[in-house]
Amino acid sequence: MLRLVVLLLQCFAVTLGQYDLCKSLVSTDDGAVWEQYACHPKTDSMKDYMRIKVEPPGITCGNPPERFCTLENPYLCSDECDASNPDLAHPPQLMQDRERGGLITYWQTVTWSRYPEPLLANISLSWNKSLELSDDVQITFEYGRPTIMVLDKSMDNGRSWQPFQFYADDCQEAFNMQPKRVADLTAANITRVICTEEYSRWVGSKNEKNVRFEVRGRFAVFAGSRLQNMDNLYTRMESMKGLKDFFTFTNLRLRLLKPSLGGTYVQRDNLLRYFYAISNIEVQARCKCNLHASLCLLQDGNLQCQCEHNTTGQDCQRCKRGYKAKSWKAGSYMPTPNGSPNECAIAGSSSGSNCECYGHSNRCSYIDYLNIVTCVSCKHNTRGQNCQHCRVGYFRNASAELDDEGVCIECNCNQMGSVHDRCNGTGFCQCKEGATGLKCDDCLPGYYWKQGCYPNVCDEEMRLCQNGGTCYQNQKCICTPDFKGLLCQQSRCEGGKDCSSAWTPHLPLASMLLCILLPYLLAIVTAH
Repeated sequence: MLRLVVLLLQCFAVTLGQYDLCKSLVSTDDGAVWEQYACHPKTDSMKDYMRIKVEPPGITCGNPPERFCTLENPYLCSDECDASNPDLAHPPQLMQDRERGGLITYWQTVTWSRYPEPLLANISLSWNKSLELSDDVQITFEYGRPTIMVLDKSMDNGRSWQPFQFYADDCQEAFNMQPKRVADLTAANITRVICTEEYSRWVGSKNEKNVRFEVRGRFAVFAGSRLQNMDNLYTRMESMKGLKDFFTFTNLRLRLLKPSLGGTYVQRDNLLRYFYAISNIEVQARCKCNLHASLCLLQDGNLQCQCEHNTTGQDCQRCKRGYKAKSWKAGSYMPTPNGSPNECAIAGSSSGSNCECYGHSNRCSYIDYLNIVTCVSCKHNTRGQNCQHCRVGYFRNASAELDDEGVCIECNCNQMGSVHDRCNGTGFCQCKEGATGLKCDDCLPGYYWKQGCYPNVCDEEMRLCQNGGTCYQNQKCICTPDFKGLLCQQSRCEGGKDCSSAWTPHLPLASMLLCILLPYLLAIVTAH
């Protein structure tokens, strides 16, 4: 009976397809055991999960109501956008709705009434989850595709952006780039960011609505035109630097820079015909689970990988607690067809002993004369018999578990202001006299900073410059001519003498120089 169950499960695995299962029950001499595989979720339409943000504020038409024309009938301006009327409103959510019954709904911007000021719009799509493109991104424009636009991507939830592809009717003029098509790319430059003119020129046809970011065309360079040789693509994903990351994103952004013109130039007498309108955005992708999950489900409003291989996290990006006998590693497509799961191991299972290293070491050593087993080569800035302490110059992160890779934080004590580079358990460094602050990089009142803290020579409160002197950066007093000393407290005149003639000795010296030079000056004048 058991063998029958195993056979059925194996047949089930074959029917699901490549990398669709994380494990399978396999019969061995010791009985049935689970065999682990690299795995990823199936591709899905991400339109239902995306969050849309449109900028700048007020770019969506309808507030106030506005008339507009179509490029097909540029002088028949009988259409209206009115945000207060559901039948005439064009809000952003219409870019991701399911259009049923043949009625096309779309988001629309205000018209280009402020020409020649640019008509600019940004559409940001976010998922709060790492995703991997598996098919073309397709944007459907109503009433003409933009003359110039950019597709950007972010891999860090919108904190930073990088271009995915440029689109223009003239790439050289718009972006100073030579136009290219995906078909022009080779295996050596498949991740190059290109500018294409294929989707931007006005063709006068209502059917020319779509703008694509071509993913299948890039896959085809490795897998063939019909994508039949996926093994070769997956092999390249592992071996070619940057290829996997090229298709990875958390956010996408459309920068619309110039609307469709319906010709070669802008007709200033009818600016109501120029605007942007998008009816659909289709993003085919799968959750990025680092080849540790075959399911990705919506939980608490966000997509979450259902992690296998003793991993955890939204992207299965770390080992579960208690399974850190070796460092976390993403699964691998190699060797095909099942790949390598690179599962996390239970603590102590790979060391051959019962020593717990909290995932900071995978080797232990027996010390004979002490009769103890100790972890060897502790990583992540840890130390100790069980890698349970932090190295000198680091302190314990109170918000992290002992088996977390970020359990030890660098002290970063200021070398000029601190006694040494060690800190206490809360991160405070031991400061030299006059220094203060968490890292000893500030000075106490009465001290100034100059590659360390030094006592103020003068200030505006306790140590005042005397006799009209002024304090310069708390470091010295600048005295008037009649006084000297650290605080200008000493008179330049001794014995109470009149100081009015203190500088008169300089006058005879000047007179003496004049007398010496006068004969020479007279001789020069006489000679001329």
